[in-house]
Amino acid sequence: MTKLSVNINKVATLRNSRGGNTPNVLQAAIDVQEFGGDGVTVHPRPDERHIRYKDVYDIRPVIKTEFNIEGYPSKEFIDLVLAVRPHQVTLVPDPPEALTSNAGWDTVTHMTFLQDVIGRFSDAGIRTSIFVDTDLKNIEGAVKTNTDRIELYTEPYATNFTKDREAAIAPFVEAAELANKIGLKINAGHDLNLDNLKYFNERIPYLKEVSIGHALISDALYIGLEKTIQLYKQQLIK
Repeated sequence: MTKLSVNINKVATLRNSRGGNTPNVLQAAIDVQEFGGDGVTVHPRPDERHIRYKDVYDIRPVIKTEFNIEGYPSKEFIDLVLAVRPHQVTLVPDPPEALTSNAGWDTVTHMTFLQDVIGRFSDAGIRTSIFVDTDLKNIEGAVKTNTDRIELYTEPYATNFTKDREAAIAPFVEAAELANKIGLKINAGHDLNLDNLKYFNERIPYLKEVSIGHALISDALYIGLEKTIQLYKQQLIK
């Protein structure tokens, strides 16, 4: 069964919009695990507009499943990850002003940089994953960075799913086949939801983990966090 890591950034966004500590981000991390989530994902940004660096330190001790920290590998981010020691770090190429993740790494252009960063995390015993699109040259470049996994950037799939799901999934199947062949494990994330997740999971047999935040937290506003997590997990049964 593909694992579900719940991104709780949107819980922090709601908290920050009002000040104070409601909703409680730490409790959300605890509840995600209690309700069946296989892991917790956070994406701290330099402006701390949702998850704050302090949140990352506070959350780490309550993690009983898996902790995934994603972000752009600035010096501050690298220092945070090395101090907190999550189970997995996912590297994304977002500039600080980006609203959300919107592209994968050009692993050829940034090969040396990624090798250096991944080497530091690997030496610390932290599993690494890098955010990539379905361009096969970036898949081939990813394995040369020595990363453990890739995370397929699924926004193009989600956008085109309702138009032609076969066409939407095709490049992801090809990318996953290549990644598996060259020894990379595969995660996926971005705009996956209850409508498109099951089909994606069925067509990508090597999928290890999905990270889902915006859609899942939005669904939880209507049907509750516990039921929502269970519904998402049902889509991941193979």
